[in-house]
Order: sequence, then structure tokens, then C-alpha cells
Amino acid sequence: MNKSLKNISILVVILIALNFINQSFYKRFDLTADKRYTLSETTNTILSKVDKPLFITVYLEGDFPSEFKRLQVETLQYLEELVAENSNIKIHFENPDDQREELITKGMMPSQLTVEEDGKLSEAIIFPWAEINFEEKTEVVSLLPTAIVSSQEEQLQKAVENIEYSFSNAINSITQKNKKRVAVLYGNGELADIYQYSFLNEVAKKYKLAKFTLDSVAKKSQQTLQDLTSLDLAIITKPTQQFTEKEKFTLDQFITNGGKTLWILDNVQADQDSLLASGKMLAYPRDLKLTDLLFSYGIRINTTLVKDLYAAKIALATGKIGNQTQFQNLDWFYHPLVGGNPNHPITKNVAPIRLQFVNQIDTLQNNIKKTPLLMSSPLTQKVGTPTIIELQSIAEEPQENQYKSGNQLFGILLEGDFKSAYKNRVKPFETSLFKENATNNKMIVIADGDVGKNQILKGKPTDLNRDKWTNQTFGNKDFLINAVDYLLDDSGLINLRNKTLEINILDKQKAYKERTFWQFVNVVLPLVLLFGFGFIFNYLRKKKYSK
Repeated sequence: MNKSLKNISILVVILIALNFINQSFYKRFDLTADKRYTLSETTNTILSKVDKPLFITVYLEGDFPSEFKRLQVETLQYLEELVAENSNIKIHFENPDDQREELITKGMMPSQLTVEEDGKLSEAIIFPWAEINFEEKTEVVSLLPTAIVSSQEEQLQKAVENIEYSFSNAINSITQKNKKRVAVLYGNGELADIYQYSFLNEVAKKYKLAKFTLDSVAKKSQQTLQDLTSLDLAIITKPTQQFTEKEKFTLDQFITNGGKTLWILDNVQADQDSLLASGKMLAYPRDLKLTDLLFSYGIRINTTLVKDLYAAKIALATGKIGNQTQFQNLDWFYHPLVGGNPNHPITKNVAPIRLQFVNQIDTLQNNIKKTPLLMSSPLTQKVGTPTIIELQSIAEEPQENQYKSGNQLFGILLEGDFKSAYKNRVKPFETSLFKENATNNKMIVIADGDVGKNQILKGKPTDLNRDKWTNQTFGNKDFLINAVDYLLDDSGLINLRNKTLEINILDKQKAYKERTFWQFVNVVLPLVLLFGFGFIFNYLRKKKYSK
């Protein structure tokens, strides 16, 4: 009796010790081959700054296709990793059916999906969105990428790859206390505010955004340069007037002092609105006096236009039925529809970008790292300027042998130690801020001034990603936001967009063809085996005890 009591006591002590160890040492193990549930160092750093309750509501609840059940599961498992890392994070999955209108007013647009079940197709609507609330701020997170995909399986693949970046980016944005400062430059005939609203409105949600009038350098040279160098990024959108030497010097020294730049330039005067109004226009070179500045950084923007057989459409009146004008969407080769670099976080999983009357970029030999971001298709034709462009040319059948100029470069990322264009030149004005070289800086140059220009409908700006006439969707806004994020990113957050995972997807056609076999294997066969085992067991038992 004493021995039994002693053994029980030892067992109780061991159980208490194991329970204490279990409570004191908590560890989750990621056994997936691609470590999809292992949080990156960047994400862990962001989570460490969440010192108050942060609520995440995911609207992936209800009945929807099996592929998106997988997205629901992947999202839940990822968010559980966030909760395990920081207990201030609270997650909740909610069915959006009773609040659809409210979600749409918040900008969470539904997605219509084609569902294939038992060989039949049907439609389903889901809200692939999450909402993050922190203190009094709210951030929405899209769980589906805007990239053009060939199947829902590919869409799921890209969505799962993007989960960590989407949530980490949103959490970083909503908890950030010291936002970086972005200047939108004016003074050289740049795009008016209303035409940049769609793009800049998104920038303003994450950064401090302000206008900066560069032409003030004419009277207050040193003060203008000092004010500009206190900012983190300068956006130059479609200037139409020449830059003076003082203005160029100010930009050059902003760069050598560590400022990031996003150049959105047109080197040819060609405007779609004037073409539609008169039916033809003269396209001619525009000299902004920036050639020497960009040349010193390692690129040159040419004054040739590029036509591409892979192009966006424009809506044109093709006739009348009664009093009703008939419109038709036709390919307009002066509006290339370009793909992004699939291996770079700025352009990965971004839908094709529409460019308008775009110029080609040449790269020059120097020590700057150059990464192509926007490239045409191989079926291109260069058009020298000045030239007359007529709208009626859209009716001409393209000759493929005329479109053999190959891939053309339209957007480029430059990274490295930029040399000042005024290193061995007379300076327009003296300043104590003068530096001959920048250290580890970066800039992006896009040879199309309209890449960030949204349309106007009834006096209000429309979404940059959608054409109001053809209803086509593009990736322009996503590309530009990613570009700004990359230029201002010091933590490596944007690199999470390059995460690659392998999702094993069920082959629906094969499953449908073989469903009888697998139903037999999963339902009938276990019953047959169970019956057989019972029969044999009963037979052997009778045989044994009948003797």
C-alpha cells in the first residue's frame, strides 16, 4: 500500500512539473517545407511596436468556393502566428452578408468568382477583405491581388504569397508614429492636383504629403534647397516647362543629400485629349533641360514614341443607330499595356500598366545598379518625332513585320552612389549643403508623364486603375504606390512582396472524372474491410472456443 501511494505521489509530482514546463515554455513549430508560417524578422520588428490592442476583422466567412476556403484557412493560420507573437492582436472572422453596403462604402468591393462543382459552372460573390482597427485609426487590407491571372488557382497562389506583406504593411502603416515626408513638386507645369488625386490620395494615407514649389529657388536659393533636403521623397509628375540651372542644382543636391526621387516624365508633347478633340495632332520633342542631370545618373530618355501591338483599348464612336451613338473599344498601339518585372517587389503580382505616348529609356555605363521595372512586349515599333498622329490610323491593319523593334525599357530603378551632375561644374549658387556624391541612394524614372494621371468624370477624379470609357482595369496605382513604398522603405518591408510559396491545388477535372473511384475508396472500402475483419474475427473466435 505504501509503495502504491509512493508511486502515485511521484506520478502527481511529474505531472505538475510537466504542466509547469508547458506553461512556462511555449513554442510553435513550422513544419511546412517553405516555412510559410514563419514570421520574417521585418514582421517581428513591426509587431514589437504594437503596444495596445489591435483588432483584425476578416470578412472571409460563409459559403464560397473550396479554393477560397483554402485562403480562409491560410489567413487564419497566419493571423494565429501574429497572435502568438503579440497578445495585443485580436482576430475575428465575420460573415459580410448582412453588411455588404457598409463594406462597399468603406472601399471593400466584392469579387465575383466562377465556381466549378460537379462539372457545372456557377457564380459566387465574396468579400476578400480584412479591416484593422488601432486606437482611432482604420486600415483595410485586400486579400486578393489585382494581377491578371489565368485561373482562380493562380489567383489563390498569389493571394497566399501576399498575406504576410499585406498585413505587415497595414499594421506598420496604422501603428507608425513618425511618418516620412513626401513632396509633390510644382512650378514647372506639372499635372494639376485633380489629375493626381487617385495616386496621391493613397500616398497621403501612409506618408505626410505636401506641395513644394520649386521655382521659389529663383529668389530664395539656399532656403529652398534647405527646405527640400528636410524631406524624404520628391515626386516630379509630368513637368511641361524647362528647368532652370538653379532648379536642377537644387534637385541634384537633394539627391546627393539622400533624398529619394520618383521621376514621371514626358520627353514628347503628345496629349490624348487633344487627339480625341480634333482627330489628329502633332507630336514633337519636349526639352525639359533635364538630359544632362539624368545622364549623370546613368540614363537617357529618348524623344521617340513607341507603338506596341500589346496595347490598351480606347473607346471610339463608330456610327449611330437612330439617335444613339455607338462606341467600340479598339486597340490603340500608342497606349502600350506593359508588364512589370516579375522578380522585383515593386512589380510582382501587379496587373499590366497602361502607358500613353511613352518614350524609350537608354541606360549608360556607370557604377549605378539598374533594375528594369517596365518593359514592352517584343512587338514594338519606334516612331520618330516630330510626327503627325491621326486617330483614323486605328482602322489600319497592323503589319507584324513593322513591329520588330523588340522589348523597350519604359521604367527603371536606379540604386547606388550617385555622382553630382555639378561635381566639376560652376554651381548656380553657393551652399554649405553641397555634396559631390550620394551614398546608397535610389530613384525611379518612368518615361511616361501620364502613368499616374487619373480621368475626370462629372468633375470628380476616377480611380487610376480603371478606364471610365472601356472599363478596363490596370495596375498603375498599385505600381506607383509600390514604387513610393520601395523608395521610402528602410526596413525591408516591401521585400515581403517577393515571397514565393507552393500551394498544392486539387485538380478539379481529374477529381470529377475519378470521383466514383475515390468515393468507393473513402466510403465503401472501409466498410468492406470492417465487415471482412468482423467476419474473420468471429469465425476464428468460434473455431477457437468450439473445441
